[in-house]
Amino acid sequence: MYKAASLGLFRAHHHPPSSALRFRSLPSIPHLRSPPSSSRSLAFSRSSCSFLPRPRARFDWRSPIGPRARIRSSSTVIQRFDRKMATAATENVFKDVLTSLPKPGGGEYGKYYSLPALNDPRIDRLPYSIRILLESAIRNCDDFQVNKNDVEKIIDWENTSPKLVEIPFKPARVLLQDFTGVPAVVDLACMRDAMNRLGSDSNKINPLVPVDLVIDHSVQVDVARSENAVQANMELEFQRNKERFGFLKWGSTAFRNMLVVPPGSGIVHQVNLEYLGRVVFNTDGILYPDSVVGTDSHTTMIDGLGVAGWGVGGIEAEAAMLGQPMSMVLPGVVGFKLTGKLRNGVTATDLVLTVTQMLRKHGVVGKFVEFYGEGMGELSLADRATIANMSPEYGATMGFFPVDHVTLQYLKLTGRSDETVSLIEAYLRANKMFVDYNEPQKERVYSSYLELDLADVEPCISGPKRPHDRVPLKEMKADWHSCLDNKVGFKGFAVPKDSQEKVAKFGFHGQPAELKHGSVVIAAITSCTNTSNPSVMLGAGLVAKKACQLGLQVKPWVKTSLAPGSGVVTKYLLKSGLQEYLNQQGFNIVGYGCTTCIGNSGDLDESVAAAISDNDIVAAAVLSGNRNFEGRVHPLTRANYLASPPLVVAYALAGTVDIDFEKEPIGTGKDGKSIYFKDIWPSTEEIAQVVQSSVLPEMFKSTYEAITKGNPMWNQLTVPATTLYSWDPNSTYIHEPPYFKDMTMAPPGPHGVKNAYCLLNFGDSITTDHISPAGSIHKDSPAAKYLLERGVDRRDFNSYGSRRGNDEIMARGTFANIRLVNKFLKGEVGPKTIHIPTGDKLYVFVAAMRYKAGGYDTIVLAGAEYGSGSSRDWAAKGPMLLGVKAVIAKSFERIHRSNLVGMGIIPLCFKPGEDAETLGLTGYECYTIDLPSCISDIRPGQDITVVTDSGKSFTCTLRFDTEVELAYFNHGGILPFVIRNLISSQH
Repeated sequence: MYKAASLGLFRAHHHPPSSALRFRSLPSIPHLRSPPSSSRSLAFSRSSCSFLPRPRARFDWRSPIGPRARIRSSSTVIQRFDRKMATAATENVFKDVLTSLPKPGGGEYGKYYSLPALNDPRIDRLPYSIRILLESAIRNCDDFQVNKNDVEKIIDWENTSPKLVEIPFKPARVLLQDFTGVPAVVDLACMRDAMNRLGSDSNKINPLVPVDLVIDHSVQVDVARSENAVQANMELEFQRNKERFGFLKWGSTAFRNMLVVPPGSGIVHQVNLEYLGRVVFNTDGILYPDSVVGTDSHTTMIDGLGVAGWGVGGIEAEAAMLGQPMSMVLPGVVGFKLTGKLRNGVTATDLVLTVTQMLRKHGVVGKFVEFYGEGMGELSLADRATIANMSPEYGATMGFFPVDHVTLQYLKLTGRSDETVSLIEAYLRANKMFVDYNEPQKERVYSSYLELDLADVEPCISGPKRPHDRVPLKEMKADWHSCLDNKVGFKGFAVPKDSQEKVAKFGFHGQPAELKHGSVVIAAITSCTNTSNPSVMLGAGLVAKKACQLGLQVKPWVKTSLAPGSGVVTKYLLKSGLQEYLNQQGFNIVGYGCTTCIGNSGDLDESVAAAISDNDIVAAAVLSGNRNFEGRVHPLTRANYLASPPLVVAYALAGTVDIDFEKEPIGTGKDGKSIYFKDIWPSTEEIAQVVQSSVLPEMFKSTYEAITKGNPMWNQLTVPATTLYSWDPNSTYIHEPPYFKDMTMAPPGPHGVKNAYCLLNFGDSITTDHISPAGSIHKDSPAAKYLLERGVDRRDFNSYGSRRGNDEIMARGTFANIRLVNKFLKGEVGPKTIHIPTGDKLYVFVAAMRYKAGGYDTIVLAGAEYGSGSSRDWAAKGPMLLGVKAVIAKSFERIHRSNLVGMGIIPLCFKPGEDAETLGLTGYECYTIDLPSCISDIRPGQDITVVTDSGKSFTCTLRFDTEVELAYFNHGGILPFVIRNLISSQH
């Protein structure tokens, strides 16, 4: 029974990947760049048998004689397996439905696996998003990697999805950004070394599907309000990151099929939307839908283009790169019907914040959301992408918009050729994946239903600490004052009444200045959510223009910035003439990449920072991003609000979030009259006219032709032409991780936990921002100490994100968030915990190392939604390096739970209605988790008893959700599993 798991990468030897794709050779039509065909993919084989051995196999998984050798001893098994291997690459169970797609003028576009040819009426009722999974299963169905039963599960989705059945899915490509891309490439390089040490061919470690890596997370807003900001910030970016950029450039030449888009090109998701997204692939004459998994959770933005895409952990992405099909639970699909039309002055950002709140309330974790209805025709592609982008904020795997005429128009606008668009439409229509709202709609079935009349959406912002805490603009002043009053929490700061009107006066570069609670100190038009959307970007320009004409000016101590998602934005802002007015208000372009939204907001002016700190001011940031978790945007902004780009400009002009825009003036104009919000807010018609005249196809073509040329700083980087990386032991950026140092060919097998201490005791909503190292490196932190000991000056610390390729830094930065709330600290906030044997209060890293030195395992106790937020691999890698063996939580975020499994950490859920408090757990107990010693005795979702040394015992659900995850756990993680499979395939 082990054969499928142990030999699934066999075909690497017989079918080498397609020729390397380098940065310099990116074709001008990216959507025609193809991955290897499905018959050539290295895959983890799935027969109708389980991945795991059944008891009758009687394998000892920890025997020095591996299961591969045992299988080899049976000539009958080998002969049967070889026959299967010989036919798997050429035969498809559904070959009879392979159909020609004719061109209108004669000839054919190619062939495709036809869903209509199955003649199954259930397919017409399937959501479009599920049809993509179905097509993939049919196209890859050889009864070995994917079997007929998998196809039947998907066709019968209406009945099978509530049962949480497992299916395989093979994405067409993988998308990375540099924060998550660097550790992915580090791991690939490290895996090559492991292969080498184990006496195998290290060149087997290679991406086998197209991998696109966009360097967009490294630029910081060091220089703002300057015409020279872009160049100055990029120079600083290269100074700080030259080593890791060089490493990525090495990766682009050392690994086949890896494209690296250099710094200064744009935000990964916007580049994906405007350029990399294919919608339909044509590989060796076989047509199939584009699909993508990415190591950034906002990969979902591509769903707005009708491309199935979602975020996975870096660990999962690395396996997908190596040809492993993803094992996933067949999801439920929430049908979200849109009707009506947005009212005048209401933006796509207002819509997405409304949708986010609705879906959070409905509960969509682990589900697809599919949008439909007559309101779809009122939403531009950019509006759809804005909604799809924030899928992680409402908790869904995808927020999917099927391809329709709006999609085709966008493809033409962004420079895709007429022939390509014709192929896309013809294929999707023929395969029942195209929505034509001009035709009668066949009823589709959804797991549950929601409906929104777009006319009901009103202007709003979201905060001060979570993206789904939406506040209608008209209620903002009252909500702000309640936040000041409320106890410390997601909607509270507990500011005493007698100090709520405090005024902190200070000098700012020779002029008098003042701050109050709610004063805006950062106003940033940033992040992938909105900078892809011309209507809100040009709307921001119109607000700036009206303000300039009326004589309003942003106060100089507000740190304003504009970070577009691509160079196209600059082109249309310049053509419209609006960039000039944005500059006058301080919104000069600072760079092309994720800045403030990921904590790269740069320093505040020293005088502003001192005024906030010395007077304990609750200062505010307003940004057009998708994340506002506490401590993320800037350490000194305790209130962070998500808003549309035009609202960012409006709040910057007002200088405070403590304002009622309907009743109070924003400021005084040049003629001495009060200027109100309505005086500077553009109408929907005004914005539409500017969009129509300023956003042109040629802008997209010229921008992306330029990308292939790189930039001078990138082009000057020289890297060695080697396939194995030469690790520099003195580097503080790139370090060889310890994952495979003691690895042997024998899997370690399952392991329980005995007498483990609780490292951290959490409540609800601990996000990956709390767990994963992100933002600046605090001067007193263990990571700072490590850098200082190695001669790194404090000003050169850079961010955790920039040092993600160094496991020593990242382990020290795990659970290092300054806003971490740990029950052991009894109300004190920060990155410390109690070392239980001694009672000492220590940094989390120091406590973890003390436990390790004493030979103790540790666990984490947590509440609901543990690990919500970005899909960060270090949120799982870090705890593993700290010695955490299990996490017991009320519930997990989907990606984070999967990542914990991928790093060999056991995820357990309390039973419904129970948690640490109801069970009377203090966290000071020692915990024993007794897992069966034989992997075949463990099942996904089974009950596990946890016993404490205080005499308490309770039952938890083991959250290995699929048998594939059990296989990973048996091998000590997903990457050791891949290595052993690759090596076994060569024997």
